[in-house]
Amino acid sequence: MGKNEICEMLGIEYPVFQGGMAWIADGELAAAVSNAGGLGIIAAMNSNGEQLRQQIKRAKELTNKPFGVNLMLMSPFIEETVDVVCQEHIKVVTTGAGNPAAYMKKLLDAGVKVICVVASVPLAVMVERMGACAVVAEGCESGGHVGDTTTMALVPQVVDAVNIPVIAAGGIADARGMAAAFMLGAKAVQMGTRFLTAKECNVHANYKEKVLKAKDRDTIVTGKSLGHPVRALKNRMTREFTEKENTPGTTPEELEKMGAGALRRAAIEGDVRYGSCMCGQIAGLVNTENTCEEIITQICSGAAALLNQSIKVS
Repeated sequence: MGKNEICEMLGIEYPVFQGGMAWIADGELAAAVSNAGGLGIIAAMNSNGEQLRQQIKRAKELTNKPFGVNLMLMSPFIEETVDVVCQEHIKVVTTGAGNPAAYMKKLLDAGVKVICVVASVPLAVMVERMGACAVVAEGCESGGHVGDTTTMALVPQVVDAVNIPVIAAGGIADARGMAAAFMLGAKAVQMGTRFLTAKECNVHANYKEKVLKAKDRDTIVTGKSLGHPVRALKNRMTREFTEKENTPGTTPEELEKMGAGALRRAAIEGDVRYGSCMCGQIAGLVNTENTCEEIITQICSGAAALLNQSIKVS
């Protein structure tokens, strides 16, 4: 693919980010992705500062390559995790689930490169003005918390609206998806669902197996009435949640209670019936368990071959 500004900016070999998946993206997975030439990312999620520090130290034990931290801005421990990122000299963070304005100066003053996950053009423009060095334009095909716009529609509009590099996310799991993202103007891709089935991923085996067996229509979005919709694999929990969400008189508190702890139940405890198996629509294409190195080298070499093909016009 030739020179790549994301790779040069971050000191990585391949323009591939691993998504900051809560309860899944730990120090071991991040280190494995970084050792394979991509950018591994540790999910701070709702961890307190010391819990995050432990994962950072684990990653440092396993790699000397760059890796990042995903900061969930709605976390009750966000102040602590920002401090830990600065103290541990993390070179790059991705931010999501909120407005990063309150923490941008502190991060930038500490030399941290801030890359914001966005689901709309206005948000991309706003974070560029704040000092973000790049944005992840994440379409609604992705797993977990999602916006309304598809990757195909969102990425080129964000590319046209900002002057910083754009990383495409949502519905990307193979060389064709990466090549398409680059044709839309992206400089890198971020994948979550594909790395769920990496051999180095510590997610519970039941969760991993459910992803590997998923078909194209096996995900559903719930929680729209709460204002923070989530895409996950269909199961008993999503069916009951959907029924409750569509029942007149159901309160937001009732729905929040149903969803509380659901991701942990699936990812850590292996309860794939009543847990939330967050996963992207591309899961139907993910049917093999590979190492992070195999995932990254195969997608990048395949995308390079596709992008170098000449287009014949009859």
